[in-house]
Amino acid sequence: MARAPLLQLSDISLTYGGDPVFDGLSLNVQPGDRVALVGRNGSGKSTLMKVMAGFVEADKGEVVLSAGVSTGYMEQDPDLSGFATLGDFARDGLDDSEGYLVDMAAEGLKFDPDRPVDTASGGERRRAALARLLARSPELMLLDEPTNHLDIQAIGWLEEYLSQTRAAFVLISHDRAFLRRLTKATLWIDRGQVRRQERGFEGFEDWREATWAAEDDARHKLDRKIKAEARWAVEGISARRKRNQGRVRALADLRAERSSQIRRQGTAAMALESGPTSGKKVIEVRGISKAFGDRVILAPFDLRIQRGDRIAFVGPNGAGKTTLIKMLTGEVAPDEGTVTLGTNLEIAVFDQARAALNPNQTLWESLTGDPDMSVSGRADQVMVRGVPKHVVAYLKDFLFDDGQARAPVRSLSGGEKARLLLAKLMAKPSNLLVMDEPTNDLDVETLDLLQDLLGEYDGTVLLVSHDRDFIDRVADTTVAMEGDGRATVYAGGWSDYQNQRQQPEPAAPAPAARQAQPAAAPATEKPREGLTFTEKHRLEELPAVLERLEAEIAKLTEFMSDPELFTKAPAKFEKASLALSERQAALADAEEEWMSLEEKAAG
Repeated sequence: MARAPLLQLSDISLTYGGDPVFDGLSLNVQPGDRVALVGRNGSGKSTLMKVMAGFVEADKGEVVLSAGVSTGYMEQDPDLSGFATLGDFARDGLDDSEGYLVDMAAEGLKFDPDRPVDTASGGERRRAALARLLARSPELMLLDEPTNHLDIQAIGWLEEYLSQTRAAFVLISHDRAFLRRLTKATLWIDRGQVRRQERGFEGFEDWREATWAAEDDARHKLDRKIKAEARWAVEGISARRKRNQGRVRALADLRAERSSQIRRQGTAAMALESGPTSGKKVIEVRGISKAFGDRVILAPFDLRIQRGDRIAFVGPNGAGKTTLIKMLTGEVAPDEGTVTLGTNLEIAVFDQARAALNPNQTLWESLTGDPDMSVSGRADQVMVRGVPKHVVAYLKDFLFDDGQARAPVRSLSGGEKARLLLAKLMAKPSNLLVMDEPTNDLDVETLDLLQDLLGEYDGTVLLVSHDRDFIDRVADTTVAMEGDGRATVYAGGWSDYQNQRQQPEPAAPAPAARQAQPAAAPATEKPREGLTFTEKHRLEELPAVLERLEAEIAKLTEFMSDPELFTKAPAKFEKASLALSERQAALADAEEEWMSLEEKAAG
């Protein structure tokens, strides 16, 4: 017997500013759904999610939430007014006995519940909002960019949590690896139409390209038919006075159909141009270190960066990645050691804090008011890689329309702000690009284009990112900042770094006469030759998974030990019982998986 949907949208229409966002949209979210919600920036993903959550009312249609179904919505800019600390906000509505659920989420997501709201960063506020949602364990979770402002370890924790939950969720994210791991269906918003495929994000790009190819083929056939009918109409005028009026009307209908078709939004016309060629040696640092009080950010560290290198800096939030980048470029002085910059450097910086954008300026003013981009005597043109260009035309290259040119920067979405910052960055010739979290809020297509541009860029790239897929695609070297001031250089991208850090330490070199013989593995080291890379990585992370599950089971058991809980709060008792059984089952599965992988590794 088919189960009733958790959420049902029927014939939804919504219009903003005269343009329809959706028209006649219908969709269902079923129990257990794990859905990726994808589409270009500005296509309406967040708006659709707000309609699902009941925060935006459609102009027409019906939104039906099944009786008794609880939902949780994580928005991009949560309102924490009225709360003293992040923990107060996250625990609001929970019993004191359930506060441990927030503590567990806070530990995994890496924020301090005691942090005062007025001193918390935007990322900390978002993590508190996510913890608030997870602690309530709703049956349907609506998650809008939950990985933004999470470091890679926290993303891994959230992946593990969502992979084990029985709740349904709809997920907006730019993080390909996150979407591939978690989703089993895809909702694709494209020009006001929402399509669904019963495959996760892994199959999205092939599906999209096949859909667009079929659409192009149909459009070409329609164009050919219109041309043929138009030729007949012209010839018919000279051949006879009385024409077939029905065929003429059919031609008019064909033209109306063609004009009603909405063209796909093109990709941003982004371009990078290298400035004068830098010296072969771009940056060399020897023995640099940094500390703030008793906290060591960087122990003595050496690095040589050559022209054309693509170096990714990874590590937990607060490990010092941005500080290290600023030391490398000379913006921050090290406590010890030397930094030598190469010759002829022209540096362009993409700042994760968007500090180069004034929220009170218009997009027009943001470009024309930049001294490096202004054209002398012309308030309507900007200098783009040495060539004057009208400001509106340049904004259109980055997918902004005419109406947005005079809009304030503060009105832009996160993805639009990222595109505007890229517009400022890419107008200037450079030979050293510093990109601090450029992937936040960008859609998949723009990320693809940015990756291609970085691949073709003649200069050097320093990249800070938590997007594992993007690092794999771009970086040829990874500097891992793993805490306590340690920074280690690995060849390759994120996957290569993960693979190398799991390898056993090499054995001591054999005597010269015996170097042709391979050294035997130490007796205490279990060989891993029988495992794939994915299995090696999974075996490495399983102990932490087991430890977390055991801690959660202990807290749930303690919570349920109250003999009056069932009588006083039967709904909470049932919820805790379900959570306990889920975690016990997950623990048993994880233990079995660990034993299986250990046996396979041991041969």
